[in-house]
Amino acid sequence: MGAVASLRKRVAEIEEINEDLVAFARGHAGAVSAIHEAVLAALAADTPETLMQVVTGEWPLLLRVDAVAMAWANASGGFRADRRGLKDVEPRLIERMASTLSPVTLRLVDRGHPLFGAGGEVVRNEALIRLDGPTVTGLIVLGQREGAPAEGRHGARLLRFLGSAMSHILERCPPR
Repeated sequence: MGAVASLRKRVAEIEEINEDLVAFARGHAGAVSAIHEAVLAALAADTPETLMQVVTGEWPLLLRVDAVAMAWANASGGFRADRRGLKDVEPRLIERMASTLSPVTLRLVDRGHPLFGAGGEVVRNEALIRLDGPTVTGLIVLGQREGAPAEGRHGARLLRFLGSAMSHILERCPPR
C-alpha cells in the first residue's frame, strides 16, 4: 500500500510541475507576442513625434504596463518623451543616465524613475532598458503600479531585444 500511495503522490507532484511549465510557456509566448507587436507599431512611425506617441500611448496597452517613458540623445540633441509629449533635454544628462545602466535592469522601487515625471509616484516596479546605437544613446523605462517585475533570463532577453530594436529605429528616424 505504501508504494502505491508514494507513486500517487509523485504523479500529483509531476502534474503540478507540468501545469506550472504550461502556464510559464503561455505567459512567455504572450510576452514575446507583445514585444513583437510593440516593435511593429514603432516601425510604422515616420516622425519622432509619431514614434513617441506610439511608445508612450500604445506601448502601455501592448506591453500591459502602466507607464512608458523614454529619453534619447543623438546628433540633433537630447529628447524626453512621456504621456505628456516630447521635450528637449540636455544630451549629456541622458548620456550620463544611460552610461550607468546594464542593458536591462528590473527592480522594485518606492517611486518610479524621474523620467515618469509626476506619474512616477505610483510606480512600484520598473524595467530600465538601455538604448545603444552608433549615434543614439538613451533609455526606455516601463513601470507598473503593482505586481512583480519580469524575472529571469528570458524576460531580460525580450526587453533587451526591445531596446535593441528601438535603438535601430531611432538611428533611422529623421532628426527632430
